[in-house]
Amino acid sequence: MPLLLAEMICLADCGACASELCVQIDRFIAYVSQVAGYSPETTRSYLQHLDAYALWCERGGLDGLHVDARDLRGYLASLKAAGYSAATVAARLSAMRSLFRWLAYEGLETNEAVLALSTPKMPRHLPAVLTVEQVEALMRAPGDDAEGARDAAMLELFIATGARISELAGITLGDVDCTEQTVLLHGKGSKQRIAPFYARAMAKLERYVDEGRPALLGGRATDALFVSRRGTAMNADALRHRFNVLKRKAGIPADVTPHAMRHTFATELLEGGADIRCVQELLGHSSLSTTQLYTHLTPDRLKDALKSAHPRG
Repeated sequence: MPLLLAEMICLADCGACASELCVQIDRFIAYVSQVAGYSPETTRSYLQHLDAYALWCERGGLDGLHVDARDLRGYLASLKAAGYSAATVAARLSAMRSLFRWLAYEGLETNEAVLALSTPKMPRHLPAVLTVEQVEALMRAPGDDAEGARDAAMLELFIATGARISELAGITLGDVDCTEQTVLLHGKGSKQRIAPFYARAMAKLERYVDEGRPALLGGRATDALFVSRRGTAMNADALRHRFNVLKRKAGIPADVTPHAMRHTFATELLEGGADIRCVQELLGHSSLSTTQLYTHLTPDRLKDALKSAHPRG
């Protein structure tokens, strides 16, 4: 995110304050977006959480860079009173910790009480997973026109690779290797991974690239794989909108998000006998513990593994 935009948003949310906190937030956001290479979604999230903290400090007349433990407990209490979930509170604390660690690295003197705060205990929710029938209904939802070809390719590549929706939006034509049937995905924190996909996805992708995409472009040029009917590159929000349109058409519950496709991908692999380390690599998880969440969805597979591998099974 450009620094100018970050400044505009921060100054708007901070009541046009010229506080040192707002200045440092601007510098930090510029760093994570332009130097550290954080994704636009992560950068936007950091900015929103830090702006909220800056606004709270301004309303309370506090120096946000030198708050003590008592002030911070008051901030957390205000979030709880406002009804924010534990996940949101944890995300705000994470953004604040990242800011203060960066400030320390930059040599700025601050009160580092925020680093000592404990993160709220998070409820462990099992990820939503689509049924086989729901996946098939979703795959039947796209139409027969150019947009339908694009939507069909998007859905098939979605379930074939386990990509995040932001990763789908970041795919360019050069990222797709039709010979090897792989696609280069640009993940969180500038990480990249190569994801293979199956023949059905290849067929849908070829039809879209050969027929649907040129019709949507209408002579315009872009490297983006997925383009709108106006011939422009589709970002994550645009793909999310298309997913929601197709979801409603397929009769899938309103609370199902695009991330359910990723969850479904992981669960189907584990239920099919895939090694959890392979699934971790395919999903681009840096920690195995994140991938292990999906094992809670496949108890039958774990029972089978116990029976076949344990000497007393």
